[in-house]
Amino acid sequence: MNQILQEIVPITEDDLFIIFNRPNAKFSYPIHSHPEYEINLVMNTSGTRVIGDNEEEFNGLDLVMTGPNLPHVWKSELETNHVITIQFSSDLLADQIVSKRVFMPIRQLLIDSIQGLHFYGSDAERLRDEIMELLNMQGFQTATKFFSILCSMATATKRKLVSNMYESEILINISKSRRITKACKYIEENISQKISLSDVAMLVNMSESAFSHFFKKKTGISFITHVNNLRVAKACDMLINTSSSASEICYDCGFNNKSNFIRIFTKKKQMTPIEYRKYYNQLLTKY
Repeated sequence: MNQILQEIVPITEDDLFIIFNRPNAKFSYPIHSHPEYEINLVMNTSGTRVIGDNEEEFNGLDLVMTGPNLPHVWKSELETNHVITIQFSSDLLADQIVSKRVFMPIRQLLIDSIQGLHFYGSDAERLRDEIMELLNMQGFQTATKFFSILCSMATATKRKLVSNMYESEILINISKSRRITKACKYIEENISQKISLSDVAMLVNMSESAFSHFFKKKTGISFITHVNNLRVAKACDMLINTSSSASEICYDCGFNNKSNFIRIFTKKKQMTPIEYRKYYNQLLTKY
């Protein structure tokens, strides 16, 4: 099985973001990941896009935002590829300015991009024009335009999640809460066991109702969604990297029965665990 390449992004502590404009890009780079956020605008071509565990065809205009460490690659046999890539550090979340109320839509955008976001239709066209404007700017104007683009992405309605790969460490960084950190670490350490809302709420000295609302407010997702995301992510890793059966993986990931495991997995991945194993093995072999 081919390995996912870890890309080294040439961004420094002094950079708010970096941008690459490649009018004649060659899609020769293998499937890869990196700790930075990335906005990728692909124009004037068609081919196949892979984001995490999702593979789709694209044509003409393709705009995707990926979060930290999410594998991705574009493939095309054409020679008319125009690609504009914007990359920025995950440390942006630690900035005190971004923690202010006015930036909440952007913080939610960063949370959603953990699983990859595809923008389409009129929103993709509008964002393309904004990104093209950024190319012709200099100095402080680029900073305001950069945040304007993130705001436009945050408020776009024509967008969808494209992958179910998931990292809880990002939620910890986003929340900046000792209670969320304690809860997430407990969940990760006990993901193979039964995990109840009451147990975790008690761990952080809160009532079930208060903790449930607190978790959603701080992370942008519900407690049960987070637990299921972690379990499905662990199942995906085991399906790819072990020969364990679906039944063994079911219980190793904390699902109470196989039918529940298959139902939740299929809902999130749009395929059964066995189909996923075959699909991803083919994906890594192909790319």
